Parts: sequence; C-alpha cells; structure tokens
Amino acid sequence: MILPTKHIDGNRCLLGVGALILTILRRPKTVSALWEAVKRLNGSTTFETFSLTLTFLFSVGLIEEENGVMKRAKR
Repeated sequence: MILPTKHIDGNRCLLGVGALILTILRRPKTVSALWEAVKRLNGSTTFETFSLTLTFLFSVGLIEEENGVMKRAKR
C-alpha cells in the first residue's frame, strides 16, 4: 500500500498520493481544500487513502499542521 505493486498502481499508493499532496502544498491549505484538490486531480483516490497518506507524510516529517492549516515541513 505504501509502494506501488502489481495490484496497486502508482497513483493509488501512499507514495504516489503523497507526491501529489506535496505538489499541491506549495501553499498551505486546509484539509478540506487539500482533499478537494486531490479529488479533482486524482479521481481514483479514496478519503481513506488520503487520510492514511496525510498520516504517513506527517509521521516521516514532510508535512505539519499549524492553526488548522496543512503545510510542508521546514527542513
């Protein structure tokens, strides 16, 4: 589920959706706005995959939340 496999293509795995989210987060967005953008750009992503991807990106330190807004983590 994290990486693409024979049965899960690149735009449905956590790594692929995570890359899309990081691209969208060039500017901070609320979770709702981020979800709408992901749905518009990748219609095959479910909300479950979206939320798991946010958890994954947060756990590896690539995104952070501040005042209800998601943004890329400072490095």
